[in-house]
Amino acid sequence: MRKKIFTLVLVFVVCLSFILVAKESFAVEKSVKVRLPKFNVTINENKIDNLYREYPLLVYKDMTYFPMTWYDCRLLGLETKWTQNEGFEIIQSKVTSSYVQYKTKHKNRNSYNATIPTFKITANGNSIDNSKEEYPLLSFNNVTYFPLTWKFAHDTFGWEYVWDKSKGLMIKSNNPQVKTVNLPKYAGENDVAVFNGYYYFVETVNKTNKVYRVKDSNIYNKELVYSYEIDTHYGFNNSLTFYKADKALWFYYHSGGAAMGQDVYCKVNDEGKATVEESGYLDFKNTSNGTLKIYQGYPKSGANFFLSSKQGGIDKEKSIGNPNLIYRWNIQEGYNSDKSTTVINDKVYILAYTYPIKDSEQSYIYKIDLNKDETIKITNFGVENFKIINNKIYYLKDEDKYLYSSDLDGTNEKKLSDNKLSGYYDRYCEVDGNIYYTVSNKDGNLKLYKVDTANEDTLVLKDHLKNIKIENNKIICTLLSGEDYGIKVLDKSGDLNLAITDQVSDSFVDDDKIIIISESDKSIKIVDLKSS
Repeated sequence: MRKKIFTLVLVFVVCLSFILVAKESFAVEKSVKVRLPKFNVTINENKIDNLYREYPLLVYKDMTYFPMTWYDCRLLGLETKWTQNEGFEIIQSKVTSSYVQYKTKHKNRNSYNATIPTFKITANGNSIDNSKEEYPLLSFNNVTYFPLTWKFAHDTFGWEYVWDKSKGLMIKSNNPQVKTVNLPKYAGENDVAVFNGYYYFVETVNKTNKVYRVKDSNIYNKELVYSYEIDTHYGFNNSLTFYKADKALWFYYHSGGAAMGQDVYCKVNDEGKATVEESGYLDFKNTSNGTLKIYQGYPKSGANFFLSSKQGGIDKEKSIGNPNLIYRWNIQEGYNSDKSTTVINDKVYILAYTYPIKDSEQSYIYKIDLNKDETIKITNFGVENFKIINNKIYYLKDEDKYLYSSDLDGTNEKKLSDNKLSGYYDRYCEVDGNIYYTVSNKDGNLKLYKVDTANEDTLVLKDHLKNIKIENNKIICTLLSGEDYGIKVLDKSGDLNLAITDQVSDSFVDDDKIIIISESDKSIKIVDLKSS
């Protein structure tokens, strides 16, 4: 009983002591008068509307103060961190964000009270004694504000800092910016691309799809690229997808029903006009011998591999390969069409299995010599899919789902991954000698790993991914909704180049430009990785 009473008394004393210390700590926080700026403030070409902003810019002692909110920090290439031991840290990082207005319906007053915080503060690792600063950091509306002094803006963070009597204060940071592309509102309802200085988008008018392009310097002067009537017999499908192949921009769309319909493939020429190159359920590859065509319609049958060439101005096709094989189908993926086919000079590497199909049948890698019309079996084990990179074959085995590599003739096999992969083709890649792959959990969410042949494979990102794209030796990772960032760009070593806050519905990458379709409102935005 005495122990219980003593414990209660001790708890009471400790709590009372904490209250007194806390009271004393808050008492030293000085309250100061702040006001809204009476001049224009532009941050990275975004004019700030302070009258209806939840976190307006403030003026104290004739100095402008900036709110350290999540998006405002990343707009300027900053991250903040708070810990009990280290206090408030401001860190210049490889981050960026669209400008977020934080707009409210309530008009702000001309002046408010703010406080001067007493907690520990560091900026880029340098300690700040807030009590001795001529322009101390402030706290307002539960957000820390820092002064846009020359010391902070220019010396600490390296920003451009300009004051103009007519234009007001202009700040420009040196991180890549997320800029809104002034395309029509409907553009985000379909696919969007950027290619060789043009934006490409689709307008649906009644039952007609129109593909347009606009020069990035003249966004209002749109040029018609292609137009087609939407087949509505089996429902209304106006979806169109842009992609790049053979250093050109292509797009495809579907016409008709599932079994009796067809995919239509169009190529955009240098003058900005698109023509239909192929149609049907097929894969096609251009070679010096002609165009390879692997038909994948229903019903499935063997001898579905052809070489098409012009003879006397007329397209003629001849069957090639082994007529007892059916090409470019993936049995393990429910007879889905496979994307592995690769042409190297006059040799074709392709996935195939014997026809008629047996219950125990597996897909194998074959090599076809186009000049000799000779078919050689490369693997004696089932393969879900493969890629050829730098004269090496990378493949997933049916038997264990691990990633392997071998020479082009199938010799010198090496097991690469420590983890089992799912059977999707685009979930492993090579970037300047580094091998990456993704692993899905039970919910289908992906994690990115880097192969380490000497040690355990490295988990590159803790975030869950939607997909990865490779461009210019960079890995563009689109993250799942709900992660802190929407896109993370990694270099060839897997190190972070840039984290973009914007949540992404879809994206398109060309050179160092990333087009983003915003998940929230379908607006179109662009990030130029070279702009930093």
